[in-house]
Amino acid sequence: MTTARLDEIITAHSIREAPLMPILNEVQAEFGCIDEEAKRQIAKALNLTRTEVHGIVSFYHDYRETNAELPIIKLCRAEACQSRGSEALAAKAETMANGRASIEPVYCLGLCSVGPNAMIGESVHARLDEPGLEALIREL
Repeated sequence: MTTARLDEIITAHSIREAPLMPILNEVQAEFGCIDEEAKRQIAKALNLTRTEVHGIVSFYHDYRETNAELPIIKLCRAEACQSRGSEALAAKAETMANGRASIEPVYCLGLCSVGPNAMIGESVHARLDEPGLEALIREL
């Protein structure tokens, strides 16, 4: 994580009202995590405490404090996807991933009518079944 790039991100959003979340979103997207140095730099620039920034980072599950070692598959576990078989899919997902990906539960990806759903990066995959999830894992 470069300090200069982090400064650019902070500067680009600092004119906004309530710039913290947009800054955190861009830092996460750019660097894959929001580490302690980034939290300190953001806090100083926004006249916040590091604890206030850390509270937001630790509250939202999409923010990471360290880079993920494996690709992440976010598997929807909300009620609509559960009614379409996501629980059975989740039970087998770790075995299918076999160390090639991390499976994380999320609660609603917003495609309730076409579940079960999963998200990899910014791509959402709908109407998943075991063969479909297995194919996604193989593509990683």
